[in-house]
Amino acid sequence: MEKKHMLILIVTLSSFFLLLFLVFIVFLICVCRRKEYERDEEGKGECKEGGVEEIEMKGDLIRFEGGEDLTCFDILDAPGEVIGKSSYGTLYRANLLNDSVLLLRFLRPAACTGKVQDVMHVVQLLGSIRHPNLVPLCGFYSGPRGEKLLVHPFYRRGSLAQFIRDENGESHKWEVIYKISMGIARGLDYLHTGLQKPIIHGNLKSKNVLLGRNQHPFISDFGLHLLLNPAAVQEMLEDAAVEGYTTPELSKTKDVSKESDIYNLGVILLELVTGREPVSGKANPDQDFDLPTSMRNAILDHRMSDLYHPDVVMSEDDNAGLSPVNEGVILEFVQLALACCSPSPSLRPDIKQICKKLEEIGQKS
Repeated sequence: MEKKHMLILIVTLSSFFLLLFLVFIVFLICVCRRKEYERDEEGKGECKEGGVEEIEMKGDLIRFEGGEDLTCFDILDAPGEVIGKSSYGTLYRANLLNDSVLLLRFLRPAACTGKVQDVMHVVQLLGSIRHPNLVPLCGFYSGPRGEKLLVHPFYRRGSLAQFIRDENGESHKWEVIYKISMGIARGLDYLHTGLQKPIIHGNLKSKNVLLGRNQHPFISDFGLHLLLNPAAVQEMLEDAAVEGYTTPELSKTKDVSKESDIYNLGVILLELVTGREPVSGKANPDQDFDLPTSMRNAILDHRMSDLYHPDVVMSEDDNAGLSPVNEGVILEFVQLALACCSPSPSLRPDIKQICKKLEEIGQKS
C-alpha cells in the first residue's frame, strides 16, 4: 500500500514539474517573439501609438480611424505627385504599395505654431471628427526636423472648383447644385454646432471642397489655421481674398469666425448657381469686382438671367423645355447666398437657419 502511495506521489510531482517546465518554455517563446516584434516595429520607423514625448524625440505617426494599418514607411517612402502648393505647405498624391492612394499635406516647419506638444490637442481633436461631409484625418506625422504631415483619403474626382470650371454639364444640373450645397451646409453645421466646442473652418472655399462618388461633397482643411502661426494664417487669408473670398471684417480684425465661414459659404453657393469664379480675371483692373456684388446688382437691375447659368433651368431631354426648377426657386437660393455674404456679420444667418432654408428650397424644387 505504501509503495502504491509513493508511486502516486512520484507521478503527481513529475506531472507538476513537467507542466511547470512547459509553462516556462511558452513564456520564453513569447518573450522572444515580443522582442522580435519590437525590432520589426523599430525598422518601420518607430510607428506606434506613442505619447507626445515619444513623437517629438523619434518622429512618429499618430493613427486615427481609417489609418490603423498605416506605417511611417507607407507615407514617407511612397512615390508622391505634387498636386497643390500654398504659402504654408504642399499637397501630395501618394501611391502606396498596396495600390491605395492617400492625400498628404506637408506643413512647412516655418509656418507651424510651436512644438508638437503645443498642437497635439488640436491634432487629436481633428483626428476624432467624423461626419459624412467632412474629410477625415487618418494620420499625423511629426518628423525630427519639425516637418509635419497630415494624412487624408484621396478623392479622385478633385475639388468643387475644378468641377464647376470643367463645364461638363453635370455642374449645371439643379439637383447636383442642390445636393452639393446641402452637403456643404451640413458639414459646416457639424463643425459649428455638433461638437463640444465649435471649430471654425477658417479657409472655406470651393478648392477646399472635395467630391466623391455622385458628386458627394467633403469639406477639407477645416481647423487647419489652428496648426499655423499668426504670420502663416495671415498669408492664408490674403490668398483667400485674392481668390474672391474677401470677408469685409477680416480686413480689420484678422480673426476668422463662424460669421466669416458663413460669408465664404455664401460665395460657394453663388459659384455653384452661376458657374462663375468669385473674382473675374477679365474685370476692369480699375473697377472692384466680386461675385456677391455682381449678383446684388443683377437683382437691382432685374437682370434675372445673370443670376444663374442658363443650363440650370433647362430640361436634360429638351433644351427648349423648362425643368420643374423655376426662377422663383433659384431666386430664393441666390437671396440666401447673398444674405450669407452680407457686409455686416450680425446680419448673416447662422448655419442652422441656412440648413433649414435650404431644406425648404429643396421641397419646392
